Amino acid sequence: MTKKKVLIATGGTGGHIFPAISLANFLENNNYKVKVTTDRRGLKFFEGHPNLDLIEIPSSPLVKKNVFKIALSILIIFYSLLKSLIFLTFNRPSIIFGMGGYSSFPICIIATFLRIKFVIYENNLIIGKANKYLLPFAKKIFVSFKELDGVSKNYNNKVIEIGNIIREEIINTNYSYDEKRKFDKIKILVLGGSQAAKIFAEELPQVFKKIAKSELPIKVYQQCQKKQNTQLKEFYKKTGIEHEIFNFTDKINNYYTKTNLVITRAGASALGELINVKTPFISIPLPSSADNHQYKNAEFYEKKGYGYLLEEKNIKSELYGLIKSIFYDKSLVKSILSKQEQHSDKDIFGNLNNQLEKILDEKN
Repeated sequence: MTKKKVLIATGGTGGHIFPAISLANFLENNNYKVKVTTDRRGLKFFEGHPNLDLIEIPSSPLVKKNVFKIALSILIIFYSLLKSLIFLTFNRPSIIFGMGGYSSFPICIIATFLRIKFVIYENNLIIGKANKYLLPFAKKIFVSFKELDGVSKNYNNKVIEIGNIIREEIINTNYSYDEKRKFDKIKILVLGGSQAAKIFAEELPQVFKKIAKSELPIKVYQQCQKKQNTQLKEFYKKTGIEHEIFNFTDKINNYYTKTNLVITRAGASALGELINVKTPFISIPLPSSADNHQYKNAEFYEKKGYGYLLEEKNIKSELYGLIKSIFYDKSLVKSILSKQEQHSDKDIFGNLNNQLEKILDEKN
């Protein structure tokens, strides 16, 4: 049987790339021939995946800060469109899967002119700018949740809810929830995303110090930037807080299994993973996220009862009290876990495969 060719266009952050890697591995194992495009920022995430056929396509948002940066971004965008045109002309796939973000835009927009089918994926709760521009030309937009905002009614027929594309190891792991339900010790995981959150390293340790002083048992697993390692280790050692400091890792599942509470930014991929590993979380949206999409994500997950939303400006005034409430009121943890246990994305790749086959079978 001839393998169908799929091109996955992704790049930038781990939130876009880890789902793309999982998707690529699944398709490779299911009679598809897969190529992946990414930008320079994304290359580092693929270092542990030499089996993937990887092509670098430069990308840039349209920067509007000054004349020089506008000109430079236009040049990069033009070059990325040209490179996409050359690549697709000589490597024409059966379908393109755009993972969202401006790094997927050049490939997908060129696909329109070359009459190559493409679909796009949106795991946030408000459609991103690139996907919004691409939607009129896309065959379908796959979404994590049907409550996606920002889609014109004209394109409602293109929206298909498939769930969260998450890492394979999370799908394949059977998690034990007994320790998380007990919550007799706060085993807290701090995540800042692939870039790590600078403010988390500055403000959270003081909150944890206050928790330790109040004699609540606590252990901290904190992701940070490499330059913050020494500072954090010395602080926790001095305050007597049991801790483990780590930098960016694609083996985050090792930490999910050790902890019972997570403090995280509100990227869609991170929150999607957390409801699948069944761990209570406090999401602190990045205030500068495009279209304030992280706040939208966090608000949606809180309304679903999956976790808590805390604004960054309120870390010092509210985080200690929130953690203390969660520790002493076990019903809060039980409520979150019961809601999370009603959700599962284990069928995500089966859903995706069915939809791709339908689109590929269409004559136009």
